[in-house]
Amino acid sequence: MKVIPTAISDVLIIEPRVFGDSRGFFFESFNKRAFRDATGLDPDFVQDNHSRSARGVLRGLHYQIKQPQGKLVRVISGAVFDVAVDLRKSSANFGEWVGVELSEANQRQLWVPPGFAHGFLALSESADFLYKTTDYYAPAYERCIVWNDPELNIRWPLAEGIPEVSQKDNKGLSLHDAPLFYGDPDDTGNDNHEILE
Repeated sequence: MKVIPTAISDVLIIEPRVFGDSRGFFFESFNKRAFRDATGLDPDFVQDNHSRSARGVLRGLHYQIKQPQGKLVRVISGAVFDVAVDLRKSSANFGEWVGVELSEANQRQLWVPPGFAHGFLALSESADFLYKTTDYYAPAYERCIVWNDPELNIRWPLAEGIPEVSQKDNKGLSLHDAPLFYGDPDDTGNDNHEILE
């Protein structure tokens, strides 16, 4: 496993070791011990999710103000542009974002820690997206920052026009108006931080 730092040091690109030949390939998509040894993190994943999106669909930017989720995300079919936004007021990187292409071809994964908003844009005809989370989905605490917030100025690689966004996501708040984290949500996703409403 290879760990590649991003512009925000807490967000990590993970490249698994792939064994391939003319028959196909094999790799460990997650190994708790190897992940801990390579990253220094020991998340307790409690839920796996799978979504499929058509080209031009944008999902996000989602987060939970309580029960914050760390996410280990990857693409098993197609390609996406994946984004993590730092919502921790105490962070030197507050309000900054990282964008990474994840695809079935590069087999990269992205570690998005608790305290970040997360979203992605489907770049291929269809994209199957998997993510492991450190806490359970809690709809009562789910919040959304609008994908095109000018303060964030995320450079989504849009082929043309406006992405296809759910009605709920289109009603996302600006970073300025959104509830935020202060203090650091811990890497296991335990709810031991405070919320700035």
